[in-house]
Amino acid sequence: MMTAWASNLRPQVTTSCLVLGAVGVSLGLSVRILMSQNSSKKPMIIPSPRVTHLPQLSKDETSLLPYPPDALPGARDVETPYGIIKVFEWGPEDGEKVLLLHGISTPCLSLGILGEALVEKGYRVMLFDFFGRGYSDTPTDIPFDIRLYSTQILLALASSKLPWTGDNGFHMIGYSLGGGIAVSFARYYSHMIRSLVLVASAGLIRSEHVSRRSRILYSEGLLPERLLRWLIRRRITPQSATTTSEAKMASEVVTATSNSEQSTKKHHKNSDASGGDSFDNAVLLPHRPNSTVSSVMAWQVQHQQGFLTAFMSSIRHAPIYEQRKDWLKLGQLLAARRKTSSPGADEGAGAEPLPGLLGGKLLLILGSTDPVIVKEELIHDATSVLGEDGFKAVVMDGGHEIVMTKGKEVAGLAAGFWSRN
Repeated sequence: MMTAWASNLRPQVTTSCLVLGAVGVSLGLSVRILMSQNSSKKPMIIPSPRVTHLPQLSKDETSLLPYPPDALPGARDVETPYGIIKVFEWGPEDGEKVLLLHGISTPCLSLGILGEALVEKGYRVMLFDFFGRGYSDTPTDIPFDIRLYSTQILLALASSKLPWTGDNGFHMIGYSLGGGIAVSFARYYSHMIRSLVLVASAGLIRSEHVSRRSRILYSEGLLPERLLRWLIRRRITPQSATTTSEAKMASEVVTATSNSEQSTKKHHKNSDASGGDSFDNAVLLPHRPNSTVSSVMAWQVQHQQGFLTAFMSSIRHAPIYEQRKDWLKLGQLLAARRKTSSPGADEGAGAEPLPGLLGGKLLLILGSTDPVIVKEELIHDATSVLGEDGFKAVVMDGGHEIVMTKGKEVAGLAAGFWSRN
C-alpha cells in the first residue's frame, strides 16, 4: 500500500512540475544519460557486503571497518527465501527476551549500546539488520511494507535455538521506523509481545511535514524510476569517502518541524535533521570509537548495494506516516487487556487475562529536541488513537539520537516499565 501523501500526488502534477527545477539538475540531460545505459534484468536478491565487500579485505582490514560483521556478540547469517539476514543474539538464555528494531537507515549496530545495557540487566536480546541495511541482503521484487518487515521479524525469531514465539514470548523495542513497524506488527501478533516500547517512533508522522521535493522524488509513476534512483543517490551519497550525515536520511523522511521558527532553528543545531554533532558523531559502541553514525552510514552507502532500493521502498510503503488504522487497532487491543487485568474485572464470567501487551499500556520515549518526531504532536496523536490510559510517555533531554547517545538510560526506563507491568 502506498503512503497516503504519495497517493495524493497525482492531482497536484501541474504544481509539482514547477518544483522540479529545485532538484537542481537538467532533467533532459539526465534522462538521456540514464536511458543510454544498457538495461539489464534486475536480480531478485541483491547480495550484502558480506558477499560484495568482505572477500576483498584481509582479516585486519575487516576488523577495522566501522561495522565489522562480528561487531556484536552472537552473530549469525540466516538463509531465507528473501536473502540472508544478519542476526545478533546474546545474553542469559533464561532471561526475559527483548527484540530490538532499528531505524530506516542506520543498521542494527545503532542499538548496540541499548542491547548491551539490557544484557547487563539480565535480559536476552536479539537484533538484526533490516533487508537492504548492514549485512542483510535485499529482495527487489517486493515492496518494503509491513508484510515484508513482519515476515523478516518472524524469520529472525525462528532462527534462534531458543523459543521466542508463543504467548508473552518477548518484549519489543522499536526505534524510529522500527517503532512504526512494531505497532503494525503488534496489531497482528499481540499475543507474542509481552510489552511494547517505542523510542522516537515513526508511524504517526503527519504528512504535512513531507516536503514537496520528497513527494516528487519518492513518487511512483510520475517520473522514470531510473531517473528517481539517480537523483536520490546523488542526494544521499557522501561528499567524501569517510563521512556522511544522517541528516540527509532524516530530511528525506520529514522536514524538521517545531512549534515556532525560532525553536526550529534551535533544533536544527543539535539534531540529526541538520547533521548536528549530537547525532552524526555519536559512537555506536564504546569499545569501537571509529564506529560512529556518520562512519557507519558512509560505509553502508558505499558498500551496501541494496540500500537505495530498501530506503526508497521503505519511504514509499513502510508504516511511517499517519498509520492511524493500525494504532487505533492497537489501542483496542490494549484496552481489552486493561479490562481483563483490572482488579475484579468480569469475575462472574471467569474471564482470564489476555496474552501479550501486559498491563494494557505501552511506553513512549521521546527526545525533547527531536525535530523528526515532534513530542507534542506524537503525544497528542497517540492519545487520540490509544487513549490516555493506553500509554506512558517519557521525555528525555536530546534529539532523535537518544537511543544511541543514551542507550543505558533508555534500557533503564524500559526495564522499569516492565517491572511495573
